[in-house]
Amino acid sequence: MARKCLIARQEKRERLVNKYAKLRKELKEKGDYEALQKLPKNSSPVRLNNRCMFTGRVRSYYRKFGISRLVLREMALRGEIPGLKKSSW
Repeated sequence: MARKCLIARQEKRERLVNKYAKLRKELKEKGDYEALQKLPKNSSPVRLNNRCMFTGRVRSYYRKFGISRLVLREMALRGEIPGLKKSSW
């Protein structure tokens, strides 16, 4: 499980991105890069990370499922993801 502060920081970034999205778009269209630089750094969508919805893990994230590989494997073993099973040979 990721630390709570990292998950909270990510949520704060998401709020800032949503808050400044319209303004950032307008400034980019105008080409006013000086005003764009004065906005908070965390308002840039590039600074967002994909996180597992269960553990908050950033690495080895599967976009299709929205979870990390570790949770995906556990759920596949339990049969909780339809059409997905662990292969063995």
